Amino acid sequence: MRDYFTRLTLVTLATAFPLLAAPAPARADGAWVEVNPSSIQAGYRVGIRGSCQENLNDAVAKSEAFGEVKMAPANGFVVSAVTIPASANPRGYTVKLFCANGSTATTTMYVIGMEHPSKGPATGGGGTATSATGPLVLTGGGLAALAAGAGLGLMALRRRRA
Repeated sequence: MRDYFTRLTLVTLATAFPLLAAPAPARADGAWVEVNPSSIQAGYRVGIRGSCQENLNDAVAKSEAFGEVKMAPANGFVVSAVTIPASANPRGYTVKLFCANGSTATTTMYVIGMEHPSKGPATGGGGTATSATGPLVLTGGGLAALAAGAGLGLMALRRRRA
């Protein structure tokens, strides 16, 4: 169990730097491209957004991580979404935008590798709070507090009389 937490801590620290130092959209020849999120776990979906100056024509995004994807004009940008294959190795991948007018732009996307535990830790499940004896435990605690308050009240009255 301790080994699992050590590995989880190391993976978290190793992935924190790329997450905090996320690259800005790359701009070249008036074109730019960005991947959101810029750090993603293999098997999950990313959005790709870019600009080819006029944004009236389709564009293409290519990367070793996902191959080639067609990007269509929408809301003043060229956009697409793609699922990163679960077999993608954890590392940085270049994403390159190819515009119809010949402009190109590149950015970097980071695929992170994280292990999934097969099941959660055995934490007990909160048996006292969820069992049939739960209300009895709570009632007993309330009665004990009431009795302690009454006892303190009686002691205070006796001291006043003396």
